[in-house]
Amino acid sequence: MRHAVKGRKLGRTTAHREALFRNQLQSLVISERIVTTLPKAKELRPLAEKLVTRGKHGTVHARRWAQRWVAKRELVKKLFDEIAPRFEARAGGYLRIVKLGPRLGDGAEMAVLEFVDRAEQAPAEKPEKKEGSAKRGKAEGREAKPRKAAAPGRGEKKVAKRGTQEGAGGAEKKTRRSRKTGGEG
Repeated sequence: MRHAVKGRKLGRTTAHREALFRNQLQSLVISERIVTTLPKAKELRPLAEKLVTRGKHGTVHARRWAQRWVAKRELVKKLFDEIAPRFEARAGGYLRIVKLGPRLGDGAEMAVLEFVDRAEQAPAEKPEKKEGSAKRGKAEGREAKPRKAAAPGRGEKKVAKRGTQEGAGGAEKKTRRSRKTGGEG
């Protein structure tokens, strides 16, 4: 059982993990929306919400605490002067995680971490599809380009491939080859 073991290590040492969170928190304060993997987003959300709560306090101690995670002074200023006042009436839940699906390269589950009050820009909406695809467009009105004529002698003669025999009627037939000897048989 995993008693008193909370948080994900994300395959990093403690120092590396904290550096990762600092960088992502700074990116979140700058753009108010980041795309990352789902486990990273789930680990980052509590830290970011604590930052916003400290920003609502507005004390010098809260600014110094926030500067531990967001190293740039102009970003701390933005957090305390712009972002935190937007959530004065809200008691928590300043961020949302929207799942995006697997990443193409390695299949990692991706997600968007963003502030809730960014409702004017829908986060996970895909661009609308245009009226018909390229295939439909050709059939509906566009004419297909004429194909170039084949060069003489091209495609006329079938060459027997290695390991095949031409049987009666020109049909190709595969022959079995022994793996060890490399011969036919």
